[in-house]
Amino acid sequence: MRLWPPNMSWFRIRWSWSLPATFILFFVMAGAPFPFGSTNDLSIAFWCLCLGIAVIFAPTRDLRRPHLWLLAGIGVIVVAYAFVLHEQLSDHPWVAPFQPIWKQAAELLGVPIAPSASIVKNEAFFALGAPLANILAIVLGITVGADRDRARRMLWVIAISGAAYSLYGVLSFLIEPTMILWRDKTAYLGSVTGTFINRNTAAAYFGSCAVIWMLLILEDVRRRLPERHIEWRRLSLDLRTIPPKEILPQLGCLLICLMAMFMTTSRAGVGLSLLAMIVAFTLFLRKDLPPRTGIWISLGSGLAVALGLLQLLGGRVSSRFDSQGLVDEGRIEAWKSTLRIIGNNPWFGTGMGTFQWAFPPYRSPNISIRGVWDAAHSTPLELASEVGIPMALLVALAWAVMLLVLARGVFTRRRDAIIPLAAVATATLSLLHSCLDFTLQVPGYSIPFFALFGAGLAQSFRTKEGRAMAEAGATSRRGEGIRQPRTQPRARCLSFTKVSRFEAVASFTKSLE
Repeated sequence: MRLWPPNMSWFRIRWSWSLPATFILFFVMAGAPFPFGSTNDLSIAFWCLCLGIAVIFAPTRDLRRPHLWLLAGIGVIVVAYAFVLHEQLSDHPWVAPFQPIWKQAAELLGVPIAPSASIVKNEAFFALGAPLANILAIVLGITVGADRDRARRMLWVIAISGAAYSLYGVLSFLIEPTMILWRDKTAYLGSVTGTFINRNTAAAYFGSCAVIWMLLILEDVRRRLPERHIEWRRLSLDLRTIPPKEILPQLGCLLICLMAMFMTTSRAGVGLSLLAMIVAFTLFLRKDLPPRTGIWISLGSGLAVALGLLQLLGGRVSSRFDSQGLVDEGRIEAWKSTLRIIGNNPWFGTGMGTFQWAFPPYRSPNISIRGVWDAAHSTPLELASEVGIPMALLVALAWAVMLLVLARGVFTRRRDAIIPLAAVATATLSLLHSCLDFTLQVPGYSIPFFALFGAGLAQSFRTKEGRAMAEAGATSRRGEGIRQPRTQPRARCLSFTKVSRFEAVASFTKSLE
C-alpha cells in the first residue's frame, strides 16, 4: 500500500545544495498548522527564521525568465510594503499624515507626545511576521518548485500532513472534545477544529487538502486508463482493472479530510470547498468530456454529489444554513464599520496590526455587545483599513496576476497540469473564504499554501525538457508528413536458358496436333 506514486523516488536522493532549502520548506509546510495554527508571535518568528535560512540555500539553477519576472513582481510588493512600514514607523514620515489621535491625547494630558502615522506606535513592526512568512513561502515555492519532481513532492507533503491533521481532529473530537493538543478548548466545543483555534480556518484547510487528494486520485486513475479519451460506457470495466490496494489508501485519506471538513460545521468553509472540488474535477477531465454538454453535465453531477454529501455528512452544516442563513448580520455590520475606517484613513490606513484598537470607535450599535472584534472577518477590508487603499489595490493586482498565470498553466501545460490546477483551486478557495473570514491571516494555513501557490506559478510555464520533447514530437510528425521522393523500382533480371531448336518448337507443334 502506497500513499504516493511508485515512480516518485523519495529515498533515492543525492546530495545537492538545493536539499537544505527543500527539506526546510517541507518541514515548515507540514509543521505550520501544528502549534495552534501558528498564531502566536513565537511560532511566526520561528517559521520566519526557518524560511529565511531556506531562502539562503534556495536553488536557482532551474529558474528561467518567467520565474525571474515573478520574483521581480514580488520584489515590487516588498518595496511597497517597506515604504508603508517606513511611513507608519518613522517619527518623520515622508508623505503620510500624522494620526489626529496623538494631538488629542497631548492636549488632554497636557504633555507633548511625539505623533505617528499609526494609531499604535511600533505595532506595524510586530505585525510584520505573518506577511513576511507568506512572502518567503511563495518565493521558496517558486525557486524550489521550478523543478517538477520537487513541486510534486510539495503536493504530497501538504496532502499527507493534511490527512494526518484531519485524522487527529476527528479522533480528538471523539475522544476528548474539550482539548486542543495540550490546551483546554474554550470555543467551538461542538465542532472539529484539528490543531486550529477557529473552525472556519480548519474547514478551509481540510477542504483544501481534500481538493488536492481528489486531484491526485484523478491523476492516478487517469494514468492507469488506456491512452485515449475516456469511453464512459466502458469506464466501470476499466476501473475494475485497477488493484484496490493501490487506490484505497488515497481514497481513505480523501474521506478523512472530507469527514473532518464536514464536522467543523463551517458554512462558508464547507460550501466553498465543495465548489472548488466540483470546478477542479471538471477542469481536470475537460478533455474527456463531450464537446458541448459535457462541462454542464459534469458541473450538474458534481453539484448533485455535493448536495448528497452535505445531507449525508453535513447535517449540522445544513441546519446552520437553515437557521442563520449565508452570512451573520453582525458580520455585515462589522464590514460597514470597517468601510468607515477606510473612508477616514484612505491613504496609509491606521497602521498594520491596529484593527482591534481602531474598530471600537466605529463599532455599529447594531452589533451585539458580546465579544471583542479583533478581526474584520474580511481580509481585504482589514488590509485596506490598516495599510491604505493604494497598498490594498497593489496586493489585489498581484492576486489577479497570480490567478491568471495559474489559469494559463492549467490550460497550456500538457503534463504536470495538476500542480497549477491544485494551486489555482486552493487559491480561489482561500481568497473567497478570506473575503468572509480571516483564513489567510492564519499562518498555519497561509504558509503551506503560499508555498503551493509559488510551485503552481513555477510549473505554469513549460519546462526545458517538456519543450524539447514537444519539439522532437513536432519534428518527427513533420518528418512523417514529408513526401519522400519516389524511387524507381529495379528492373527485373531476366534469366535465359539455352535450348535447342527442337526443344524450342516442341510445345508449339504439339499444340497444333
